Amino acid sequence: MKIKSSSINDGSVVILEPKGSLVGGDETDELKKAVASLLEQGNRKLIVDLGDVEYLNSSAIGALVSAHTSYTNRQGKFILCNTNKSITNIFVVTKLSTIFTTAEKREDAIYAIAK
Repeated sequence: MKIKSSSINDGSVVILEPKGSLVGGDETDELKKAVASLLEQGNRKLIVDLGDVEYLNSSAIGALVSAHTSYTNRQGKFILCNTNKSITNIFVVTKLSTIFTTAEKREDAIYAIAK
């Protein structure tokens, strides 16, 4: 898996787009490394677009929680967008919907993170 990365607003906002299933293997490690690298570079605004993610397990949830915590601890912003119904249900059941800021569409996430 290759996580697509793009930036907007003069590079201050980064959008990561993982694809497929995030189930604790190389793809989850790749997500963790991408987030760590962005934080090292000083990024403080990250959107993770889950529109092309079919499934995620507890390892991937842990990676997303860790990324959220890292951004929050650095007074940054972390937003998830385009979550499918099954991923949204996972967040509701685990009560992570009260932790994560989510947006239905990428445009909504970009608007929210720019505030």
